[in-house]
Amino acid sequence: MEKDENKVEVENKEKKEGNELVEWIKSLLTAVAIAIVIKLFIIDSTQIDGLSMFPTLEHKDRLLVSKISTFFREPRRGEIVVFHAPDTNKDYIKRVIGLPGDVVEIIDGDVYVNGKKIEEDYIENGVETTTGDIYKWEVPAGSYYVLGDNRRPGQSKDSRFFGTIDEKSIVSYAFLRYFPFNKIGLMD
Repeated sequence: MEKDENKVEVENKEKKEGNELVEWIKSLLTAVAIAIVIKLFIIDSTQIDGLSMFPTLEHKDRLLVSKISTFFREPRRGEIVVFHAPDTNKDYIKRVIGLPGDVVEIIDGDVYVNGKKIEEDYIENGVETTTGDIYKWEVPAGSYYVLGDNRRPGQSKDSRFFGTIDEKSIVSYAFLRYFPFNKIGLMD
């Protein structure tokens, strides 16, 4: 009789351990699924590659970007966006300057939107915005005119070179720099 009771106890213990393992696996799979959904649709991390957004962002800065916002609102003037580049298979990060229906002009190194010079306190003092043969752009419906903050010649491949970007190419909005730690803060 005692052997039967020991056998039942061992079987119950093995069942309990098996159930605990199954529960751990379920919990782990649920956590992984939630993380994937968050990364694909809600918030992601990105690293700056290059100096096209200098001095606002520097090479290797790390940002949190909001993907979910792109489903609920349109980009705002002055906002930093990540988008699929029209000229490569990469993503670029730039600042929105012109909204649909705007006329963007670069005159004597300054940027004008709808005939008004915009104040750009995010570019280096004394640096002028240069352009090639085209100096005036009309932003079509569903498109945006974007510029890098680094306006030194050859430092930012942006709408001055490839034109406006389609709204559908925008994948996220930058909202927080979290590295380097001494520059942690919300994006302007």
